[in-house]
Amino acid sequence: MRLTRVYVDLPLAAGTELALPEAAAAHLARVLRLGAGDACVLFNGDGCDHAATVVSVGKREMLVRVGAATPVDRESPLPVVLLQGIARGEKMDLILQKATELGVAGVLPVSSQRSEVKLDAARAGKRLAHWRSVVASGCEQSGRARLPAVAAPVALAAALDDLPQGGVRLLLDPAGDVALPTLQLDVSAPVYLAVGPEGGWSPLDREQLAAAGFQGLRLGPRILRTETAGLAAIAALQARFGDLC
Repeated sequence: MRLTRVYVDLPLAAGTELALPEAAAAHLARVLRLGAGDACVLFNGDGCDHAATVVSVGKREMLVRVGAATPVDRESPLPVVLLQGIARGEKMDLILQKATELGVAGVLPVSSQRSEVKLDAARAGKRLAHWRSVVASGCEQSGRARLPAVAAPVALAAALDDLPQGGVRLLLDPAGDVALPTLQLDVSAPVYLAVGPEGGWSPLDREQLAAAGFQGLRLGPRILRTETAGLAAIAALQARFGDLC
């Protein structure tokens, strides 16, 4: 029987007892109806699944005993970092969740000239916390034991300035010069994949991306929505160079 996996942002060591965060406790107790003596699996992003047993359940709390750790290796050999133009609400959640399931190594949310979502400092912090919880949920479902990094949202120019040297930089473009069948990659180096927001990249955005070394990658003749484009590209790259087979 498959055991429930729950992400907790806490140290996990065999033989210790800990109180789960309120959200995790509520999900296990109220939704899944776990009680004292029931088993579950915890993970905190350290690359392991940690066996756990429910010790007691209160109105808003659950105490568990942590058991043995089992290393989990479900990370793709192809490190894809998605440079994603910030999309609205549920679209961004969908992108993050499915990109996590497809094995993305990290996400860099960026604002650009045509972004429809404008975030001040307070809203940006709240959205980042929410996005990271979406990624954790994607890891719970897909069995990953390491969380893809989600960076704080910044302007496109700032994100490009901060990109590490090296790697392959690709910009999804139906008129791009690079076709997937002829693309050559060193799978040990990161692939930076740029996908525009709902309004697409502006001419200035494209100039900045080109100056930063991004090449146009065409997947086919059709123009894809922002919530489709990155996921289709990640799946295609994983099928050719990664572990999606």
